[in-house]
Amino acid sequence: MVARRDAAEAPEEFLRALAALRAATPRPEVALEETPAPQRLAPHAVALTADVTTAGEEDELATGRFVLLHDPVGHEAWAGTFRVVTYVRADLEPEMAVDPLLAGVGWAWLTESLEGHGASFTAASGTVTRVSSESFGAIAEETGSAQIEIRASWTPLDEGFDAHLLAWCDLLCTTAGLPPVAPGVLTLARRRPGSR
Repeated sequence: MVARRDAAEAPEEFLRALAALRAATPRPEVALEETPAPQRLAPHAVALTADVTTAGEEDELATGRFVLLHDPVGHEAWAGTFRVVTYVRADLEPEMAVDPLLAGVGWAWLTESLEGHGASFTAASGTVTRVSSESFGAIAEETGSAQIEIRASWTPLDEGFDAHLLAWCDLLCTTAGLPPVAPGVLTLARRRPGSR
């Protein structure tokens, strides 16, 4: 959904960006959906949410939000007129959460996804957070859990907005533990052990 102003009032460059995002086709494991965009961050915005699942399974492997902001007069902190703001969350194996290299690897997944899709960008910033929990007392029998969260923003340097979205979708798949797919290669549904 487009924030604040009706799409008919949006500048042509934002409408082109919107069309590119809507035409993007991610991997089949990624379910994209337009959602209400933030109202106060920019005069024009579009937001999408995504969940990663495998065929035949309802378990969510990763989830996230992708927001494209546009201010026709530009924004000094963005170093441009567009800004991508994203969030990714996925479950981890508890032993991965204690790996001291995890944060750097998480950030590398983002930059490598962008570069792999030829998505030119500048002014990238963000955080990689690992969350680990262990149960005690009456719930001590429950197994511990761990998650990774990647919050990032960057300024696109060209109008290949679909490449930015697809790179972000690949980041979701990577954090979900899915293997990478080479361009032009179709993926087959992944089976879990014991499934028929």
